[in-house]
Amino acid sequence: MLKKDRYKGIIEWFSINMPEAETELNYTNPYELLVAVILSAQCTDKRVNMITPELFKAYPTVEKMAEAPDYEIFEYIKSVSYPNNKAKHLAGMSRMLVSDFNSEVPSDRDLLQKLPGVGRKTANVIAAVVFNEAAMAVDTHVFRVSNRIGLTTNSKTPLETEKELMKYIPHDIIPLAHHWLILHGRYICMARTPKCNLCGISNYCKYFEKKSREAKNNVAV
Repeated sequence: MLKKDRYKGIIEWFSINMPEAETELNYTNPYELLVAVILSAQCTDKRVNMITPELFKAYPTVEKMAEAPDYEIFEYIKSVSYPNNKAKHLAGMSRMLVSDFNSEVPSDRDLLQKLPGVGRKTANVIAAVVFNEAAMAVDTHVFRVSNRIGLTTNSKTPLETEKELMKYIPHDIIPLAHHWLILHGRYICMARTPKCNLCGISNYCKYFEKKSREAKNNVAV
């Protein structure tokens, strides 16, 4: 199957079957989403959503968080992965937003990456979700799924995956496609036991093609 046909089939299926897709992180404004995304690094959205209500109750604004020492923030987030580092990042991020950005989350991805705890993936999430920009955030799900189903070819890094996806996916649906791939990887195309029998895009999947071919060969033998 040609790559352009694979992309076309997969995009058409998701457009029909998942016309609306969004982040599973709970938030009400850009500040809260930025905090949640920083916390979600190497941690599940479910866990993050469990702790953010009390965190945002304690620090309802970026100004309130900027006043807090990192050891105080730590007490609210200690159940997430790497809580010490994330507490320092949240304290530093909030102080920089107040001092350098008038307490507003910037839309520019280069400026976002100046904030403590904000790398390329996090900046792309904010750009796509908050500002609806054509930004493809590549997390572990997007990286794995893209390679497995054949949207990317031997991508070795998240940046390589991002560039290839940006090349083939129409820019107006990239923010949506980002969520398609995340949710597909989270619930269907899981790392160890992909649910191919429940997958709606198996007809366009490189991994499924290979498994089907191997099964036929085994029967033939």
